[in-house]
Order: sequence, then structure tokens, then C-alpha cells
Amino acid sequence: MSLFERMWMVARSNFTDWLNNREDPEQQVTRILQEMQGQLVMNRQAVAQAIASQKRTERQAHQAQSMADEWYRRASLAMSKGDETLAREALSRRQVYLDTTQQKHSQVQQQVVLVAQMRKNLQTLENKLIDIRNQKELLIARSRSAKASLEVNEMLDRTGSRESMRAFERLEEKVGNLEAQVEVNAELQGNTLESRFEALTQQKNVEAELTAIKTQLGNSELPSASGPDPELEKIRSELKRL
Repeated sequence: MSLFERMWMVARSNFTDWLNNREDPEQQVTRILQEMQGQLVMNRQAVAQAIASQKRTERQAHQAQSMADEWYRRASLAMSKGDETLAREALSRRQVYLDTTQQKHSQVQQQVVLVAQMRKNLQTLENKLIDIRNQKELLIARSRSAKASLEVNEMLDRTGSRESMRAFERLEEKVGNLEAQVEVNAELQGNTLESRFEALTQQKNVEAELTAIKTQLGNSELPSASGPDPELEKIRSELKRL
């Protein structure tokens, strides 16, 4: 795992911790942005160092190639003067520089790939940092809203307000039942008064009919009961059964 990948994982882990943390959101976001800014600076320095190393290797490759060319010139000079042994030694030294040149060119190719990848990763980190800065206010607002809701729920649980609300609901239900009972009693009382008025009306009707019967029979004196009358006893018996 590269240095950039490790630092980016740390930054992402810190950001995840912030999302799950109930500390002050503004302080958390500010701290994360500062850490990512510091990591961005470190990555820029690492990219600059990698580019400098690449250029240094390129110079070394160029110097090695120049020395190889110089020893070839010297070998040619020795041969032109008839010194084959010296020419052979010069070519051997030239081969050493050619090998060095090849190694340096190979290193340069690897460094080119590495620098390109580091620049890509650096751009990704810069984009992430810009994205977090743009979403800073939204993230803070969302965190505040969630924290406020959680605090309200905790306050309700801590103060027993939920139980108070339930007690109020039960009291409200009792009041409703009492009101219903009052309505029922009022209806029953109204029915009793109506029954009394009906009884008075019936009694009045009875007296009126009794007067009418008396009128029909005339004003003559009614016979007094001398003994049990079978017909009257029958009527009394019927009335008792009603």
C-alpha cells in the first residue's frame, strides 16, 4: 500500500468517525479539513520529490551515456595509435557506463509511471477536499438536525414528559367519560320529568272521564254498597293483575 493510499484511508476513516460522532459538527469538519489540507501539502511535497528524483535519474543516465561515448572515443584513439590493449580496456570501461545508462533509463521509465500515478492521486485528493468544503454547510445542518432530534428524545425520556403526556391523555379520556355521564343523567332526568307530567295528564283525564260518567248517570244519589258485588269484585281482580 502506497503512502498516499494510507493517508487517504486515514482521512476517510476520520470522516466516517465524524459522521458517527456526536461532537460539535463545526469543530469536527474544521479539524477534518485541516487534516486533509495537511495531507494534501504532504502529497504535493511527495510528488515534487518524485519529480526531482526522476529528473536526477535522467541526468545520471545522460551523464553515463556521455561517459560511454567518451570511452568509445578513447578506444578509437588507442586503436588508431596501435595500442589494442588500451583500446580493449577503454571499451570495457565504456560497457560499464552503457550498463549504467540502461539501468538509469529503466529507472526513469518506472519513475514516470510513479509520478503519473501520484499526480492522479493528488488530483483525487484535491477533488475530495473541494467536495467536502462544498458540502460543509449541508453536513453541519444535517448533523445539527439529527442531534437536535436526538436531544429532544433524550430530554423527553429523562424528564418523564412522555409519561406526563400519556397521563394527560388518560385524564382527557376521564373528562370525556364524565361529560358523557352528565349527558346521560340529564337525559334520564328529562325522562323522569316527562313521566311525571304524563302521570298528571293521565290523572286529569281520569277525573274528567269520571265527571263525565257522573253526568251521564245524572245527579241522582248513587247507591251505597250494601255488600260484595260480584261484578265489582271481578273488576278489582282484573286491576290487580295489571
